[in-house]
Amino acid sequence: MLQRINLAHGEGGELTYRLIKDVFEKAFGHGEHTKHDSAIFQCKPETIALTTDSYVVKPIFFPGGNIGKLAVAGTVNDLAVSGAVPKFMTAGFIIEEGLPLKDLKEIVHSMADEAGKAGIRIIAGDTKVVEKGSADQLFINTSGIGTVESGHKLQPKHIQKGDSIILSGTIGDHGIAILSAREELGLLSDTVSDCASLNGLIQSLIHTIDGIRILKDPTRGGLATALVELCEDFHFNCEINEGSIPIRNDIHGACDILGYDPLYLANEGKMILLVDSKMEEQALQVLRSHPLGENAAVIGQVTGTTNSAGKLYLKTPLGTTRSLQRLAGLMLPRIC
Repeated sequence: MLQRINLAHGEGGELTYRLIKDVFEKAFGHGEHTKHDSAIFQCKPETIALTTDSYVVKPIFFPGGNIGKLAVAGTVNDLAVSGAVPKFMTAGFIIEEGLPLKDLKEIVHSMADEAGKAGIRIIAGDTKVVEKGSADQLFINTSGIGTVESGHKLQPKHIQKGDSIILSGTIGDHGIAILSAREELGLLSDTVSDCASLNGLIQSLIHTIDGIRILKDPTRGGLATALVELCEDFHFNCEINEGSIPIRNDIHGACDILGYDPLYLANEGKMILLVDSKMEEQALQVLRSHPLGENAAVIGQVTGTTNSAGKLYLKTPLGTTRSLQRLAGLMLPRIC
């Protein structure tokens, strides 16, 4: 492990994994409760989900949203993919002196708007102002609380060979939208971030579909990193078909120009769904009937379970198969 923190530690890839595993999980970990995006615990008479996150996106305004909308949607989605109904959240602001007040007002209003759409209440917060140069305009830290309804829990222990892997829509939209907002990169694109709260769609799935094993949102580190984490944490192998993964043509083009792999681009309004293959078509119907899931597709399947850390494989259009790992090192700076 490196002896100093560098930017790659924040990219959601291998260095982030090692930082969490070797530092935070070693100190704070509580067994299986560390395997979801929210901690699940009993608070009689209800089961509660709790999550926390920090948002340091640059620039703070981007096509399709801003750091405030991202903070709310990200918190809501971490609760929702854990099977919880988002209820309350807090928001802490670290503001660099010199930030225009109109920008802060716009960001706060967008937070209120997204929270209203998602049905979550922002009930507490904190504000700190630091000297110019001590931050980068604005950082936001959140905590979110949700409730897990009885009878609607996810079933990761039931993951088995043949289970379908479904992706709710196109990947890479958020990552390329952020890049296009950075004038210094010279990337001209009309791509809009997919930043959105998914709890409505997820609750429709949970209440309609039996056999949902696990959900995950592929944010930092992208689709590949998120699936590697699922394989390792829940001990299964899976294979995804590169030709089945929905990617917009402009995302493909931007990746070709910049030399990026879309499998590792960040997403902020997509989810991965593992479900019993018998419920595959019904799950697709529910997803595609919702605006946030209209491009949903089956991208692969579970190929087997294992007692050790599972593996992720990619089948290419040429018919070859290769193993995928977490994002290694620094690809995109500060995208969520």
